[in-house]
Amino acid sequence: MENPPTILLVLALLCVSVVAATRTKLQSINNLDVVGICKSMVETQGYTCQEHQVTTEDGYILGLQRIPKGRSGNEIADRQPVLLQTGLLLDASSWLINPPDQSLAFILADNGFDVWLANSRGTKSSRGHTSLSPDDDPAYWDWSWDELASHDLPAFFHYVNSQTGQKLHYVGYSLGTLTALAAFSQEKLLNLLRSAALLAPIAYLGQMSSLFKLKLLGLHEFPNGQTQQLVEFICTLPGIDCANLLTTITGPNCCLSSSSKDALFKHFPEPTATKNFIHLSQMVRRGTLKMHDYDLEETNMEHYKQPTPPAYNMTNIPKNVPLFLSHGLRDKLSDANDVGLLLDNLKDHDKDKLVVQYREEYAHIDFILSMNANQVVYDPLMAFFRLH
Repeated sequence: MENPPTILLVLALLCVSVVAATRTKLQSINNLDVVGICKSMVETQGYTCQEHQVTTEDGYILGLQRIPKGRSGNEIADRQPVLLQTGLLLDASSWLINPPDQSLAFILADNGFDVWLANSRGTKSSRGHTSLSPDDDPAYWDWSWDELASHDLPAFFHYVNSQTGQKLHYVGYSLGTLTALAAFSQEKLLNLLRSAALLAPIAYLGQMSSLFKLKLLGLHEFPNGQTQQLVEFICTLPGIDCANLLTTITGPNCCLSSSSKDALFKHFPEPTATKNFIHLSQMVRRGTLKMHDYDLEETNMEHYKQPTPPAYNMTNIPKNVPLFLSHGLRDKLSDANDVGLLLDNLKDHDKDKLVVQYREEYAHIDFILSMNANQVVYDPLMAFFRLH
């Protein structure tokens, strides 16, 4: 039986993340005191890095970092571009936390790829908007992962394609896999795609452990102004190990160094919208893969011209799209049973276009921070890219 204080703890921590998204007096992307990811995390490792911005159709100004070549500086003609999109409450820094020989972004650059790092709306590098302020306008936060799939991801794809003149490889992690799968299921972006690697893939959430059903379903009930005090109180309760939250939330990761875990929490959580959490909670509770439900037929009619939200049908993903999926047995977020449901939807995929890797020892964070991911995940991933 699950420990109720532990459930409350996870609820409270996720609510703190929402507070980060809605609190006032947050620094703007244009604040000169903010040091960009290029200067703080890439150039310090000896790599060339460029900061880029792209504007979505609904006015969000998103940050992109580009690592155009490896640390050796050797020029390689026609480097194939790779776009990396990370998960919920993270930004592009999550690809750069480990040493260069263990971080996927640096490994790709050193192996001849042109690396582009995406930052979803609301995160530190992507807080701009053509007319709305994240600090003063609630409308700025009126989005869920639907908009990440329909607006952010296409903006990134089209921009990288326009800059390089080439189709893209794509690497998604966690929520970054869900947005890609949603777009692919609507047969969007496929004309710009070479292949896609999906790490800790998320499509269905209905079989997630009951602990996480509770944490997501209760999220929006917490008053924003009290969540920090709630966390501080719960951390004083007997049996609560606030130092072991990563395992509680993501599963027992096998291969993280203590320095990587410490560095992760310097960049986590990044802001997201409350509506995004509510959308995810609907998926958990109902076991469905649909657009955000406004829970009122008339409101759904306004948005979708039907009383219930449309579904994303994974069987609509074209069978010849090259897909590399890597998931782990110990992952509490990308549950192995939920991944199995996704794979069942892909059972008719062309056999030479689908590679599925199953790591029994891996939990959720291992895919971006494990000390051995360079060998057991990233080497096969790059081999897959080179075939396509």
